[in-house]
Amino acid sequence: MDGLEKPVHTIVLDAGPILKNDPSISSLLAKSEKLVTVPSVISEIKDQATRSRVEAIMLPFLEIRIPSVQGVKAITDFARRTGDLAVLSKSDIAVLALAHDIECERNGDWRLRKTPGQKKLNGSPPTRLSSAERKPQIPPIPSDETHEGPSIKAKNLIAEGTSEPFPQKDTDRDQMSVVSKNMSTLEISTSDLQSMNISCQESSKPVDEVKAESTISESDCSDSDGWITPSNIKKYQAKDLNSSTTPTWHTAVMQVAVITTDFAMQNVLLQMNLNLLSPSLQQVRHLRTYILRCHACFEKTKDMSKQFCPRCGKPTLTRVSCSTSTSGEFKIHLKKNMQWNSRGDRFSIPKPVPGVANGKVGTGKGGGKGGWGQELILAEDQKEYIRAMQGQSRRKETDLMDQDYLPSILTGERGRAGGRPKIGAGRNVNSKKR
Repeated sequence: MDGLEKPVHTIVLDAGPILKNDPSISSLLAKSEKLVTVPSVISEIKDQATRSRVEAIMLPFLEIRIPSVQGVKAITDFARRTGDLAVLSKSDIAVLALAHDIECERNGDWRLRKTPGQKKLNGSPPTRLSSAERKPQIPPIPSDETHEGPSIKAKNLIAEGTSEPFPQKDTDRDQMSVVSKNMSTLEISTSDLQSMNISCQESSKPVDEVKAESTISESDCSDSDGWITPSNIKKYQAKDLNSSTTPTWHTAVMQVAVITTDFAMQNVLLQMNLNLLSPSLQQVRHLRTYILRCHACFEKTKDMSKQFCPRCGKPTLTRVSCSTSTSGEFKIHLKKNMQWNSRGDRFSIPKPVPGVANGKVGTGKGGGKGGWGQELILAEDQKEYIRAMQGQSRRKETDLMDQDYLPSILTGERGRAGGRPKIGAGRNVNSKKR
């Protein structure tokens, strides 16, 4: 894009695009003037292969900046009001604060929202010179003959006594002679003549054949509908990211934009009216994702790892879809006739059984038929739940290429929800007592 203005001046990168290398560094440089990130994003890269790739390819083009204290405070206050502060890390806040600082430096804070749902702007936009006014004015070239007479150069040449006051005509004659010599020595090969004859024959086809070819091409296009092709792959990638993006750029240059895959960061960016880009380098207008909502007290949380409601403490969290628009409006989309499934909620808890000092209970020592109620988890502050969560954090990641690895269908652990501790006694609790 030499000689043209790039769509974005500065792109602030999060750790996600750098780790996945999506978009590539060539695409980023083609769409922006500067690439900026924070030091904590680079320190998050632990993989040796990824770190060497970033140091060799991306670091020469990356500018490392530290956000200001005012930017961090503004992002923290705004995220606290939107409810995203609990799920934002320090690195996420630093990236958002850096984008806020650069926006204020280059464009001012007239369009940024101070509170979620703010309708009015903070002020009038700054006046800028148009692209025509910014171009340097080229002085007009004086013509050879004007109404006032010959030019100064011609006058000097005449005063010196030269026979021809305009020697540049000789150069024009020389150039014309060279072109005529090249045209005279031009040779056309037989293959060129054959291609010319073929093109002439094709151009002389009857109208009926041309119509038939056009109908065939239309039928091919109709057959290709529904398939992923190089022309529509960007659209399907945007659908996979659960975000609708604008197909074209704005006429004005975006001063700063952020590329991130974290929903909490995307939500804060859209509600604050900062520019957000998808991995296909198109501006995101609308976000769709999921949050957890308590069916009992209607509390909402964006921490998808929660199993108990943070307000009432009951295991009544359900996953609901939500969306964030460009105007910063946050909506929750609920099912019209949703009914809570209370199957397995009412049952008799077996009598407690004394254990030993190490916390283990002997087999066949109470806890119901088959000992189903020995490790029953009903609240978040139970020692059984805390012990299970601590053991899960210490558990090593399963290596699928390990020789001793067995899938869950053989080990019998398919009933666990993503490896998390089991809450309650299950849906078929009453059948266990028979």
